[in-house]
Amino acid sequence: MHEYTSSTRIWGLSCPGFPEEVSRARRWTRDILRGSPLAEDAELIVSELSANAILHTASGEESGSFHLALAVSPQVIALSVTDDGGTSAAPKVEHQDQDAEHGRGLGMVSFIAHRVVVHETDGGHTVTAELFAHPRCGGHPC
Repeated sequence: MHEYTSSTRIWGLSCPGFPEEVSRARRWTRDILRGSPLAEDAELIVSELSANAILHTASGEESGSFHLALAVSPQVIALSVTDDGGTSAAPKVEHQDQDAEHGRGLGMVSFIAHRVVVHETDGGHTVTAELFAHPRCGGHPC
């Protein structure tokens, strides 16, 4: 392989902060990952992270937006959602009672994904969830 070539493919999508954009983010993810055994999990993760950005940050305000990045390699699928901020608290995984109506989304994402990382960005946060192609190998080829 050439030194400047990578087997990792990266896509990006910016969406206005409207609730109907969550379904657009799901379709976009499904289209990119068509045929992958991890597509359904990835679609659910993108749905939860996008909805959280709209519901809990400035992304859901009149001029708000959220941004998705999808990186695919033979070892891992990394899904990132960046919000517009507007809240001082970083997203965090909370393990709620199963009857709770709110606060379970990021916990569900952390259960499905092999790793979840939250980063502060300029004015907001990025939540990245990783799905390993070979979980028993820690995401590395066996």
